[in-house]
Amino acid sequence: MTDAPVDLIELDVERPAVGGRMIARHDGRVVLVSGAIPGERVRARVERRRPSLLLANTVEVLDASSDRRSVAGDELCGGRDFAHIDYQRQRALKSQIVADAFRRIGRIPLEGGGPVVVGSPERGYRARARLHVQDGRLGFLLSGTHQLCAVSETSQLLPATERVIGALESSAPMLREAGVESLELAEDLVGGQRVIHLQVETDLAVAEATLTPMLETAGVSGWSLSSARVAAPPCVLAGHTRVIDPLSSFLPTPGAGVLSLGRHPTSFFQANRYLTPELVATVDRLATEDRIVDLYAGVGLFAVALAASRGGRVIAVEQDPVGAADLRRNAEPLVPAVYVVEASVEDYLAGDSHLRGATVLVDPPRVGLSADVRHALIDHRPAELVYVSCDVATQARDLRALVEAGYGLEELVALDMFPGTAHVETVARLRAA
Repeated sequence: MTDAPVDLIELDVERPAVGGRMIARHDGRVVLVSGAIPGERVRARVERRRPSLLLANTVEVLDASSDRRSVAGDELCGGRDFAHIDYQRQRALKSQIVADAFRRIGRIPLEGGGPVVVGSPERGYRARARLHVQDGRLGFLLSGTHQLCAVSETSQLLPATERVIGALESSAPMLREAGVESLELAEDLVGGQRVIHLQVETDLAVAEATLTPMLETAGVSGWSLSSARVAAPPCVLAGHTRVIDPLSSFLPTPGAGVLSLGRHPTSFFQANRYLTPELVATVDRLATEDRIVDLYAGVGLFAVALAASRGGRVIAVEQDPVGAADLRRNAEPLVPAVYVVEASVEDYLAGDSHLRGATVLVDPPRVGLSADVRHALIDHRPAELVYVSCDVATQARDLRALVEAGYGLEELVALDMFPGTAHVETVARLRAA
């Protein structure tokens, strides 16, 4: 006869882990516990058991860290797994997470420990958001659930944006009637433009007729619509459906002139309005070769900014049709300095890509580089790689393969693009030996 599993356990919290939980130990097993801070003693409820690992949530803090702070609302709303931690300690923990991932996953020890993480204002930092519609309400989801929570609890959006969302809640029944379960919101850096994209499961004409009364909502500069049933570009419902920033807002160089960078809400773009210019400046500094190939180019944040800054040739590769359309429009004043390729990165690298002697920029999705892309980069052997990542674990995995193939890690920069969360943006420069 065996003892029944214990639901509540007491833990001495040791250090952070990739993903937002903290590491502790109980009866010889590693415990990944949420809601805790290294150095604390907590009581936690076990939520999942594995042979050598427990997952647990803090239910009571027995010995609190001086870095613990109170949290308005639910800290899991919008994924704020570090919200209970003083901001300077958050940055230090993220530096530890980067160093740990590079050491364990990448087999790349970082001299002096992890990088200093460049900080961001915590309030109003998000210029992009996905909002969900449920039961007459509009908001974020609690992490790991389908349960709605209030946007205003997170302070991630600007106060003006929160007011717009509050006004839109009165139209939630209309959104549901039209078949809208979520919407994409995008803003410019200063928050003066606000565009919303709706995707519906119903016929577009029926949805448009249903949604027309809400299109006059104050504070929204444009609306677009698409249907999951039809593979077609988004259609314009009202106003201007792209948010536009001066290129000089991202990289203030003489070459930026009167150029601009616009994007549709469904196109990939960095979410942090405060640190995106710092990210572009970092990539511009780390990319040292005259010829640049920007894989996963999105709307051209790096490709267009670097081409305008330097006047050299940039090849920009983007697969998503909406993102590629934004890229072409943004790059048009710089043609032929910017050459746009609408293709997957795998297909582009399988062709005649001529990467030797070039700087290759990669900013892949959270899953990192595919095996095919890693192998192709190693085979093509560009002179330099600048790797931008929002997931340090997959980046460390990819860099391990590149370092084993003869590349050396020359510099690593970390930026806190996601304050209040465990995520951190890292930019690595590698050179071929």
